[in-house]
Amino acid sequence: MKKSKNDVWVGLFVVLGAVALLFLALKSANLLQLNFENSYRVVARFDNIGGLKPRAAVKSAGVVVGRVASITFDDKTFQANAALDLEARYAFPKDSSLKILTSGLLGEQYIGIEPGGDLKNMAAGDVVTQTQSAVVLENLISQFLFSKAAEGEKKE
Repeated sequence: MKKSKNDVWVGLFVVLGAVALLFLALKSANLLQLNFENSYRVVARFDNIGGLKPRAAVKSAGVVVGRVASITFDDKTFQANAALDLEARYAFPKDSSLKILTSGLLGEQYIGIEPGGDLKNMAAGDVVTQTQSAVVLENLISQFLFSKAAEGEKKE
């Protein structure tokens, strides 16, 4: 069997195409993070994180300013600790509040930062306790049903 230069180029093209598809798949699934920016880590404590996952976005004013590095459970306070890697170029006041939000009605969850007014900024190792937990759809539905059931009992 005779090999030609075209076979080598076609093979190289196929390999590059497969690598490009793999890169796009990982990037779109948020499993690949290419970030060469310096960052600092802060920890946020939440009562309920809902469906928040590691590598979820941390946004302020709609701009991604960091990522969730990890999520752990503290068995002493019974809270979830979310470690956040915030880009060093963004500085937030120490009294900033964090809340878990959902993009769209049933979209992915992310952490939103509401800047405070403190003159000192967050630094690496800080713990943020001014947080608002995720809104869990099942809890909202059950509250609605219980309130309607209670209204029905009052009318009778």
